[in-house]
Amino acid sequence: MATSEEDVRRLALAYPEVTERSCYGTPAFYVSGRIFARIHDEPGVLVLWRADLGEREALLQGEPDKFFTTDHYRGHASVLARLARLRTAELRELLGESWHARAPKRLRDDTA
Repeated sequence: MATSEEDVRRLALAYPEVTERSCYGTPAFYVSGRIFARIHDEPGVLVLWRADLGEREALLQGEPDKFFTTDHYRGHASVLARLARLRTAELRELLGESWHARAPKRLRDDTA
């Protein structure tokens, strides 16, 4: 089943100390002031932060129907995801990984 922006919001806000505010005119999700996910200005696309470029490349190579990038994100540890291709459980896992990549150690330790 395809996921939506509402699924992103519901799942992202469930993580500790997450706030939502606008970034580049679209909803974005922050943990302790650090962005970890953002609705892209292209409809149906989510920007997800990854721990490093290796993680990003693994997603891009492994599932190019779900994940892609643009020149704007070249060299940046984030990936673009097509929400229509993600199941809810997969979106939850991806958001959790993004949250973990950006959350301060004290929060990561509390959720380990």
